[in-house]
Amino acid sequence: MTPEEYYGDTFSLLKQGEEYLKTLMETYANDWAEDDLQPILYIKTRIKTPESMMEKLRKRGFAEDSHTALENMHDAIGIRVICSFVEDVYRIARRLQQRDDIQILEKKDYIAYPKPNGYRSLHLIIQFTKNNLKGMTAEIQIRTIAIDFWATLEHQIKYKRNVHHEETIRNELKRCADEIASVDLSMQTIRDILRSDTWEQL
Repeated sequence: MTPEEYYGDTFSLLKQGEEYLKTLMETYANDWAEDDLQPILYIKTRIKTPESMMEKLRKRGFAEDSHTALENMHDAIGIRVICSFVEDVYRIARRLQQRDDIQILEKKDYIAYPKPNGYRSLHLIIQFTKNNLKGMTAEIQIRTIAIDFWATLEHQIKYKRNVHHEETIRNELKRCADEIASVDLSMQTIRDILRSDTWEQL
């Protein structure tokens, strides 16, 4: 089943919402560059596939039709924003909170409070508040490039069948996640020092 078949007439609105958020983030990437360092390295967007959406509905005990999905799930539209530094993650979130064309419904800060497996990211559920997108929701994930690399590998292993030494692998992934968090902190410290030196020279 294609997304067009599953979401029906709403699919075109989902695509509009996806493009709206993508354009918004691209604008931020261009406007906020400082010290020749881009705050946003790249952006990934998607409309949740029918298979993935129906599986999520099934796990939560809902009917698997698109109407139920759009009424009860908020991530039919998804956008992932990859940043250089942790500081940029929170800066983007603050800017989004100040906008009047979207409203943040829910915030999950897995950077300040990591998941047990070590995953660190900032997740926002937003709702469009204007024009024909009004009422539609989307999920925005914002994280550093270091944790994005880790999350990609972790995701592949998570859905791989018959993994040998799974517990050992998960323990190693957790250790790597902690080390990546330490690297992110060190890189942020280096950036702050360089910025401070620049201001002192002015």
